[in-house]
Amino acid sequence: MENIYILMLVALTVLAVIDLVVGVSNDAVNFLNSAIGSKAVSLKTIMIVASFGIFFGAVFSSGMMEVARKGIFNPAEFYFDEIMIIFLAVMITDVILLDLFNTLGMPTSTTVSIVFELLGAAVAMALIKISASDTQTFANLGNYINSDKALLIISGILLSVVVAFSVGAFVQFVSRLIFSFHYQKQMKYFGAIFGGFALTAITYFIFMKGLKGTPFYSDLEGHLEGNELYILIGSFVFWTVISQLYTTIFKKNILILVIIIGTFGLALAFAGNDLVNFIGVPMAAMHSYEAWSVSGVDASAFAMGDLAKKVPTESLLLFIAGGIMVVTLWFSKKARTVADTEIGLARQGDGHEKFQANFFSRSIVRGSVNISKAINFMLPASVAKKIDYQFQKPAVELPKDKSYELPAFDLIRASVNLMVAGILISIATSYKLPLSTTYVTFMVAMGTSLADRAWDRESAVYRVAGVVNVILGWFSTAIIAFVAAGTFTYLIHIGGGIAIALLLILVGFLLVRSFLSHAKKQKEKKEKRYMERAELITINEVVNESSDHIAEVVKRVNKLYTNVVDDLATHDLKKLSKTEKHVRKLNKEVNELREDVFYFIKSLDDSSVKASRFYILILGYLQDITQSIEYISTTSYKHVNNNHKQLKPSSIKDLSVINDKLKVLFDKIEKDFTEKDFDDLSNIIDAKQEIFDYVSESIDKQIARIRTEESSPKNSSLYFGILLETKDLISAVMSLLQLFHDFHMQEKAAK
Repeated sequence: MENIYILMLVALTVLAVIDLVVGVSNDAVNFLNSAIGSKAVSLKTIMIVASFGIFFGAVFSSGMMEVARKGIFNPAEFYFDEIMIIFLAVMITDVILLDLFNTLGMPTSTTVSIVFELLGAAVAMALIKISASDTQTFANLGNYINSDKALLIISGILLSVVVAFSVGAFVQFVSRLIFSFHYQKQMKYFGAIFGGFALTAITYFIFMKGLKGTPFYSDLEGHLEGNELYILIGSFVFWTVISQLYTTIFKKNILILVIIIGTFGLALAFAGNDLVNFIGVPMAAMHSYEAWSVSGVDASAFAMGDLAKKVPTESLLLFIAGGIMVVTLWFSKKARTVADTEIGLARQGDGHEKFQANFFSRSIVRGSVNISKAINFMLPASVAKKIDYQFQKPAVELPKDKSYELPAFDLIRASVNLMVAGILISIATSYKLPLSTTYVTFMVAMGTSLADRAWDRESAVYRVAGVVNVILGWFSTAIIAFVAAGTFTYLIHIGGGIAIALLLILVGFLLVRSFLSHAKKQKEKKEKRYMERAELITINEVVNESSDHIAEVVKRVNKLYTNVVDDLATHDLKKLSKTEKHVRKLNKEVNELREDVFYFIKSLDDSSVKASRFYILILGYLQDITQSIEYISTTSYKHVNNNHKQLKPSSIKDLSVINDKLKVLFDKIEKDFTEKDFDDLSNIIDAKQEIFDYVSESIDKQIARIRTEESSPKNSSLYFGILLETKDLISAVMSLLQLFHDFHMQEKAAK
């Protein structure tokens, strides 16, 4: 029987390593985003600073894994075999849940996930024990669970979201009023004071949050406790002097130093305090096994009161954990995906929005606009004008091929993000309030973005939708963690070793599938033909880029049309559904190209402005083409999905002939546009009438069939719809070719 628990310990160890990887991939956004988004220093420097912070934070981490040991449930109420089931269910859930959020690119809280997993697993096990007891009822659940702790954490989540957002917005608004976006001049006069204040807040945060609870804090506690005010004053004077010397001697912006130290501080605090979320449960399981193995008592009778004691973790394990976290930070691609979410929501400029507008975001933005109008109405005109002047953004003149390298936000906002997050976390720590570093850092960043007017009328509805989605994701983390951990606990309890093996296989399968899915998305993202703002400058570049887009769209439409005809013939609903998804994806990409027309026009040089009309018309025809194939695909899918009759073999035969003719046409178009050979376009255009005639002939045939053999009105409606939309598709293709041919001939004549 002892062997099963050894195997469970091995599984917990492997899960702990995986959990470290997926956990760091998600929580990395907490300390990287401000530095990455502001481009204060190179990415390599940022990673080195964060690596040192993580490593030292892990090595000097708190040895008292309280949350995993006795923070959520009363260990004395459970036996050893029950405790091991709880811990294994928790780790399986944590790995799956965090990897899911990483794949979606959504930041979440590792603290909340581990707490609610422990709560869900403990509740499930307690209910199992109560149901098997003749003397206990549901009212005895409170004996097993520390419900007050869970309620305190939930209230802390709600409070931290509101407070962090509000304080971040207020501090950023005041900072921008003082420094404006043209802060270089003001930094000469106020830079040292701002640097002193910010660095004092950050270093105090390092001591209060980063070092509290570590084995070394007890040596410093006597000097720190009760002397907080003197420490703050002394730190402010020290850092103000350092800031002035740094600016004067090295001729560097003090904000860069603030961002570097702030990144180090957040990384240190993350590793030092959140490490419990990843290895706390396996450590508690190991200590439980050690206590049980020397007791000589049966596993189902050995009460785990020993878990209530404080047991320090081994330094070697902390060292190994720190190393794994650092390696993950450098090599995890999912960490970049999660970071992109927050940076995208906080960026000052426009760009592709990850989230779509919804009812909540529209309502919030509409209400905010009305409140803003009311405030402006009450403010004196001179005050409103002065505020607007301070928020005027500088016109940054960069080479057009470098505009995409602009930072998402400036150094002032990055410094405020780190400073405010550090202060709030320090205050919460000093008052022993439950807090999630993820929630605080994210909401501070969103608050500063709002105050900095990064969310303008062009982007606000999408950014607010993103924030709402992230917040809902946080609460779903708690619910999913609770339910999943409880479910896994019950399955392991009734299934034993077989259930454990199946769940571990499930974890492996989900991780592999998640990895492949993420890799595929990243590959598609690289291959995706987005219209970059500075990608096109000259007429030749416009022609080449347009021909690439045409070749790509024609190639995919060719394949999609063939798929629809083939799958409609076999009545294959699954394949039609897959085709419809690909059609929607193509339509979305073309729509995104049209949305970028503004940036395209601005990126052209003065001698190439006449290409704007040409490019806009090209995109219009591409959209007509994708809308036609979308209609054909959607109506075909609905027809099969509604279980209507199959098309007559004669109708399928006519569609197949049309498909063959289109395939020859599209293959020729794709080849010419890929090779940039536009001399034969006139011959392709002349072949239009032949296909038109056959489509018209097919319509006449169907009319004749209706009067003789066709008995299904749904079939006729579908068939006529496909034929008429095919004519529209061919018309759009030929109009596009005619436009390109005329433009090409004009350019050729001009040369």
